[in-house]
Amino acid sequence: MSNLIPPHGGKGLTCCLLEGAELEAEKKKAEGLKKVSIAPRAKGDLIMMGIGGFSPLTGFMTKADWQGVCDNFQLADGTFWPIPVTLDASKEDADGISAGDEIALYDPEGDEIMATMKVTEKYEMTEADKKFECEKIFMGEGTPTAEEFWKIAKDDHPGVQMVMEQNDVNLAGPVKVLSEGEYPVEFAGIYMRPEESRKIFDDKGWTEVAALQLRNPMHRSHEYLCKIAVEVCDGVYIHSLVGNLKPGDIPADVRVKCIAALVEGYFVEKNVVQGGYPLDMRYAGPREGLLHATFRQNYGCSRMIIGRDHAGVGDFYGMFEAQTIFDKLPTSDDPGKMLLCKPLKIDWTFYCHKCDGMASLRTCPHGKEDRVMLSGTMLRKMLSEGLALPDHFGRDEVVEILRAYYEGQTEKIEIKMHGAATGEK
Repeated sequence: MSNLIPPHGGKGLTCCLLEGAELEAEKKKAEGLKKVSIAPRAKGDLIMMGIGGFSPLTGFMTKADWQGVCDNFQLADGTFWPIPVTLDASKEDADGISAGDEIALYDPEGDEIMATMKVTEKYEMTEADKKFECEKIFMGEGTPTAEEFWKIAKDDHPGVQMVMEQNDVNLAGPVKVLSEGEYPVEFAGIYMRPEESRKIFDDKGWTEVAALQLRNPMHRSHEYLCKIAVEVCDGVYIHSLVGNLKPGDIPADVRVKCIAALVEGYFVEKNVVQGGYPLDMRYAGPREGLLHATFRQNYGCSRMIIGRDHAGVGDFYGMFEAQTIFDKLPTSDDPGKMLLCKPLKIDWTFYCHKCDGMASLRTCPHGKEDRVMLSGTMLRKMLSEGLALPDHFGRDEVVEILRAYYEGQTEKIEIKMHGAATGEK
């Protein structure tokens, strides 16, 4: 009997991935269905529905689900969900598809049919619909009015650009997932299904597990956040994104090496588990923090570490908006429909020369001139430009791995700085 937090939705892990004879039969059937090309984001969403990471979702959202998620953080049946999981289709692909049809979802990059889908609804997404979604999902305290938001969002917010560039038709319906893509091979030992992480935690006897979200190389601030979590929970799950990022972000295989070096050299290994998940970043700040907590609950984590500017981009969000949003969630008479994974809220952390160690705004009384403000964006910019890093910015083993990566890059990508990265915000 597991003592871990139950999966989200009250239905256990809802896994849409087929196996064995059922898989082979569905693959054969898929070859005769109309193929609809999918974008990388939808591929990651499909895999998460396949392995139970998106429990209780078993397909792409209807218009009613989309509306409820945007307006109230809830699916049409009242289950908490923070970000739309929708499938857009080109006009060419959508033409001729009606409710009741079965289609094959095709990944053109991997040249693979990822899933079959029973279409239950086809609905239009006008420009007004897309703008509504962007304002609900991506607009934060950094741009408190729609006018301010749209002045910069179309050019500077990758999540907004992704939504506005989507096709004008969405398809909804349950899926049968046929593949986990390249992840089980390319990230063997790191990529995990929720049932696998839960077994590891159970075998360790853990009950309270904290998750650390990573899309940047693990620097001293991340290390400190993890160590705080280890002190107050049974263990920590360092769970990094191995899907797609925006240009200039460091690829997953490099980040995995950095985490491994830190775990080996600076942690009691029995208290830490490293894993990876296949989603693309949406850069939705507070809303994405909620999504991170939702699927970490499925992976067996009862706490989600939420620090400064979680899942943020630029200056779109308040520094701790991803913490306060957890205090504003809808309630339900059915606990299974509520988000049960709670935030582990931690203040801005840094190295302080006068404290002679890692500290936070809650514990350090000294001034900015005494602090080494640790930011993944700052780290990437300095390394990409070959600049020397300040003492205590990162562990030597990690910096060595990152320098080797940047020295091998022939094309330079400009990395924009913002208030959160420079310590000015």
